[in-house]
Amino acid sequence: MLHAILAALPIILTVVLMVKFAWPAKKVMPVAWGVAALLALGVWGMPFQWLAGATVFGGLSAFNILIIVFGAILLMNTLQNSGAMKVISQGFYGITPDRRIQAIIIAFLFTAFIEGAAGFGTPAALAGPLLVGLGFPPLAAAMVALVGNSTPVSFGAVGTPVIGGVTSVLGSPETVAQIEAAGMTTGEFIHQVGIWSALPHGIMGVLMPLIIVMMLTKLFGEKKSFKDAFEVAPFAIFAGLAFVVPYISIAVLFGPELPSLAGALIALIIVVPATKKGFLCPKNVWDFPKKDKWDASWTGTEELAATSESEPEDKKQMGLITAWMPYILVSVILVVTRIPAFGLKDILTSYTLGWQGILGTSLNYSLQYLYLPGTIPFILVAIITIFMHGMKTEEVKETWGKSMKQVGPAAIALGFAIAMVQVMLNSGNNVSGMAGMTVTMSVAAASLFQGVWPLFAPFIGILGAFMSGSNTTSNILFSAFQYNVADQIGVSRLVILGLQVVGGAAGNMICVHNVVAACTTVGVLGKEGEIIKINAIPAFIYAIVTGLFAYAVILLFGPTLF
Repeated sequence: MLHAILAALPIILTVVLMVKFAWPAKKVMPVAWGVAALLALGVWGMPFQWLAGATVFGGLSAFNILIIVFGAILLMNTLQNSGAMKVISQGFYGITPDRRIQAIIIAFLFTAFIEGAAGFGTPAALAGPLLVGLGFPPLAAAMVALVGNSTPVSFGAVGTPVIGGVTSVLGSPETVAQIEAAGMTTGEFIHQVGIWSALPHGIMGVLMPLIIVMMLTKLFGEKKSFKDAFEVAPFAIFAGLAFVVPYISIAVLFGPELPSLAGALIALIIVVPATKKGFLCPKNVWDFPKKDKWDASWTGTEELAATSESEPEDKKQMGLITAWMPYILVSVILVVTRIPAFGLKDILTSYTLGWQGILGTSLNYSLQYLYLPGTIPFILVAIITIFMHGMKTEEVKETWGKSMKQVGPAAIALGFAIAMVQVMLNSGNNVSGMAGMTVTMSVAAASLFQGVWPLFAPFIGILGAFMSGSNTTSNILFSAFQYNVADQIGVSRLVILGLQVVGGAAGNMICVHNVVAACTTVGVLGKEGEIIKINAIPAFIYAIVTGLFAYAVILLFGPTLF
């Protein structure tokens, strides 16, 4: 048990410094890597060659993720500066006067689309001001934007939490050997993790629109009642299904890149016209109390928040289709480059940079630089958008400069986070004969929680997201741990990894980073604690429901699942 506690020290330190002392990830992760390195050398007897190799491999792996992060941020900033985002936002204004339905369309479906395309805290920060502009109390706007941005997060930024996060387990040669012995390639394994993330998400995804509305009517309605929410329940379930059905189907058929992006786009195409025709919409229109009856805690610098994302006044207004075209292009390019039948996948994946046997270890790095979604389609579409939207040279310079600055802190945090995980994963290569740090922790956890781990697993993902502000980082930190616990207790590693991914997404509702960003954009800084306290309830429900679903799956199909 002592060695398990020592092995857990880097993660415990990460939690304490982030949660207790509010250190940013860019400061915490180098310290946590340093502690992991000292333990690996001093306690586990890891040769310096392996320590250096694992660290270099972690840094190179982070570079792959950062290309995606940069591309996502670049495209979003391009749309902001070209005026497209303002046009897209205005397109939602005339759909319905019912605040409950507005919340479902914007806080759930539109947020899901932005999450699928960009991720990294962007959706809630965009949806919040849009809701305020429609007349929502700023506190309500921040709260429901965060809650709505949950189900799609696992496939945010075209699948980065799965592609960039869960793949950290593949840094262990032993794990790769297990996967291959089960008859899967590593690509097929990641695809399966995506499926087992989508399935439990699908259960809650159908319910999330209704939960959003229940929060609105109970906390911000004049009657303070759930009854007003249940009036719109048929529409809410319809909207949830319109998203979840394609979301799960795409995860099963195509992989983890497209479920949120394409699922949300399909749902918007279905739900928005249906709303305009009054399909399943309640006859009475629900609204908030008049502003003079709003509680003082609901408001902030509302006017600033509503205009904080405004575009230059001399910008010529573009058409709605033109504004949406970059996102449409992203979706189309992803489809044609991910489906082998089109023939582009083999071409793009053939361009690879690699380093075999890093520093004399068995670790191998590869970069498929044209197949990464950060380059094609994100950076490619961002460049096309410059000409399509007629951007000025100054706007382009500002966009690229801002994007590079934004990715800087993420580079430090991700680089050291993945390096730390790789050191822990590969610490089994030592002269002491001890099991690696991750395996040591997993054995201890398995002995303590053997019978109930499927119920416990999502909360590990929530913890990781809460302390790091990222589902991707949560998966980097804990995927190997979850894999090894599942291996130790003899339950499906795919299902448990799916729960890790799901928990990281649910934690998005309460992670400090996103809450601060959402509060800032709607002008209610200082209300973070209240939002976290309320949003913890749906996050807890999310974890319990998905854990129970996975527990039932393991009981029914456990022996047949890897």
